[in-house]
Amino acid sequence: MDFQPVKASDKEIIDKYMKKANSRSCDMSFAAVYLWKDFYLLEYTVCEDMLIFRTTEDGSSYSFPIGDASPEKALLALEAHCKENEEPLKLHCVYRENEAWLEEHMPGKFEIEFDRDSADYIYECEKLIGLKGKKFHGKKNHVNKFIKTYDWAYEKITDDNINDCLAMLYKWKEINCEPGNIEKHAEACVSENALRERKFLGLKGGLIRADGEVVAFAVGEQINEDTLVVHIEKAFSEVPGAYAIINQQFLVHEADGLKYVNREDDVGEPGLRKAKLSYHPEFLVEKGFARLV
Repeated sequence: MDFQPVKASDKEIIDKYMKKANSRSCDMSFAAVYLWKDFYLLEYTVCEDMLIFRTTEDGSSYSFPIGDASPEKALLALEAHCKENEEPLKLHCVYRENEAWLEEHMPGKFEIEFDRDSADYIYECEKLIGLKGKKFHGKKNHVNKFIKTYDWAYEKITDDNINDCLAMLYKWKEINCEPGNIEKHAEACVSENALRERKFLGLKGGLIRADGEVVAFAVGEQINEDTLVVHIEKAFSEVPGAYAIINQQFLVHEADGLKYVNREDDVGEPGLRKAKLSYHPEFLVEKGFARLV
């Protein structure tokens, strides 16, 4: 199997197969793959009319085949490839529908384990915009306080304000990225690249100004026919309500006609998990690993 590093010129072919998958997962996006390709050492190939990614960040691991063809031939080819290279076959980004397929078509061949830390949180856009009812009372208060406290505005991210947005990101990095925290530095790097390459990647962005200064921004895209995914969201936590207002206003302006928003995973961080649960997700997109028995 011929795996190649992911390049900008691969966008069309990768998009083709990911769109066939029609998934709500934040990973089913060329933008996500392209932005994180260096961190996860991502490569890809097309086998039996299915797209397969390989990461060599921590030993070789392969994505469950992506597309609308039967994955059986691609999985058998992967099995032969791993056997030839004397390596175990480990699959990542295995979803519940993939688990069901494996249990029906390849029973007993794979051991599957789901990882709660990598599950995507899916919300109803209408609920996060309206913030109605008792369970959203606290969130509504944060938004209202921000609106009353600041002379504020929402702006779409354009060439005219991108430098203000980048300046805000650099300040956020100074505050939040400790020297030894590789993940945080990677997150900041990905955020910068998402802003700079937003047009090529098909991303849309929005920012919040408070008294003229950028205090929050978000970047995302429509992932399938009914779901927006928020890939990047940054705000100054010392500005009360900044996170709450960008959460709401990005959907007000960028999620027109869409039912759901994917706000990605919590990476197992207790504080982030608490924050994501406090917005009351409709459901999770679960992801796991499968190992050939």
